[in-house]
Amino acid sequence: MNIMLFHSTYGLRPAVRAAADRLRAAGHEVWTPDLFEGRTFGTAEEGMAHKEEIGKDELLRRAVLAAAPYSERGLVYAGFSLGASIAQTLALGDEKARGLLLLHGTSDLAPNVSVDGLPVQLHVAEPDPFETDDWLSAWYLQMGRAGADVEIYRYAGAGHLYTDPGLPDYDAEAAEATWRVALGFLESL
Repeated sequence: MNIMLFHSTYGLRPAVRAAADRLRAAGHEVWTPDLFEGRTFGTAEEGMAHKEEIGKDELLRRAVLAAAPYSERGLVYAGFSLGASIAQTLALGDEKARGLLLLHGTSDLAPNVSVDGLPVQLHVAEPDPFETDDWLSAWYLQMGRAGADVEIYRYAGAGHLYTDPGLPDYDAEAAEATWRVALGFLESL
């Protein structure tokens, strides 16, 4: 698979590069665009402030420009938290998208979005302050109405960004389970 992997609000940290390496070791071609142009942050608050400074439209423009040279190949869009929301937006707008792998995040759906059986896999903590039960239920129903084929995996007791070993949220057991399931999902596409 050709995978476009977007970073979280912390920026393009070592954990994102390690995830890309893990995917490459499984035989995938992976790109990790740096939407923050080299900046990384020690806290989510700093990263969110930078995201607001850049603006949603500019972040999406950067993401589209990063994906455009490869989209003809049929990309799997993937991302961590903020990057997952960006990946979701791009995948739902790309008729050649092969799949969508969401780690720790989702996004609003445009009211008229429609896909034809797009495979989607979401991995989130349970509970997750950014992905509440009510939100996830509504998101799941909206994705289904849009035509996506959605699987959701929840990890009890894990923190929001539980796959990043450099953050306090890290949960080794949940992270390994996530990667095992996600690699199986990618193999099925």
